[in-house]
Amino acid sequence: MKKTIVIKVDPNNPEISKMIIAAKIIRAGGLVAFPTETVYGLGADALNSKAVKALYKAKNRPLDNPPIIHIENFSQLELLCKKIPNKAKVLIDKFWPGPLTIIFNRSAYVPKASTAGLETIAIRMPKHKVALTLIKLSKSPIAAPSANLSGRPSPTSAKHVFDDLQGKIDIILDAGSTCIGLESTVINFTSCPPEVLRPGGVPIEELKKVIQDIKIHPFVLADKEIKFKKTLSPGMIHKHYAPKAKVILVEGAVSSVIKKIRELTYYYRSKSLKVGILGTQETISYYNADVLETLGSRFNMEVIAKNLFGLLREFDNKNVDIIIAEGVPDEGLGLAVMNRLRKAAGYNIVKT
Repeated sequence: MKKTIVIKVDPNNPEISKMIIAAKIIRAGGLVAFPTETVYGLGADALNSKAVKALYKAKNRPLDNPPIIHIENFSQLELLCKKIPNKAKVLIDKFWPGPLTIIFNRSAYVPKASTAGLETIAIRMPKHKVALTLIKLSKSPIAAPSANLSGRPSPTSAKHVFDDLQGKIDIILDAGSTCIGLESTVINFTSCPPEVLRPGGVPIEELKKVIQDIKIHPFVLADKEIKFKKTLSPGMIHKHYAPKAKVILVEGAVSSVIKKIRELTYYYRSKSLKVGILGTQETISYYNADVLETLGSRFNMEVIAKNLFGLLREFDNKNVDIIIAEGVPDEGLGLAVMNRLRKAAGYNIVKT
């Protein structure tokens, strides 16, 4: 078992001496967890097949689930993909660096291990000084899925990473909590018109202000499991974002949701199960359960997005058997929140 070293770094002015230590690990084929504006990523040299395979092993990640490749400059983008469509350039100019991942046809320069054997590649430029500095000093693009055990809620703090991956990776760069708290939006430019495959940090409404002819993959809006022969984007197959406890998601009008959650709470507690409720600021006082957690106001989706994964992990710390979660409006960032909740529940959804 490896000894995992945690190095605290300044998120706004990362100390170069500390960052050089992490970059040397990347160049040597090691694994470094680092913060981005979305969640913490687990990084490996994207051009080193052996390192990327070690990344999959550390996460226990299915081999058909492609990672996102993180870049620091546009020369790296040109190196990794065959062609950059004009409409993709428009989105890049608007949203990079930032929480938007774009799927291109990969160049022959990219090892197949870095794309899960696909002929496409998912790329983004993160908006976090620690991430950008690490990529620059490593002198290579970095393959970086979320820094958690596969299927678990994504990590928004260094502690989440340590809880999942201590002894399996070399370094964790601790720069505090992440800003957005949900992964990037993924849009596929190998299809025509381009298609959103995962909602995330850039709301679809914002994308459509720039490019109107964008499709939304049925998976994005799905309230039941959709089977795929292959996946172009992380988060589209396999169980994701799930705590250890069973999750039930209740959707509908707020008054009906409150009533149903109260009924479900009574039912499961009558069976001597420890029940946790994931509610909102406006509704939490209506509930009586073993553990109550508040995402934030239903009218502030940025706060809800930032709190979601940390609270799902907190229920595990409190050893609940059942988590009953409120649905939230699926507009703006709310769509990404609902996508993650539906996946966390394994599409165990109660409609009211």
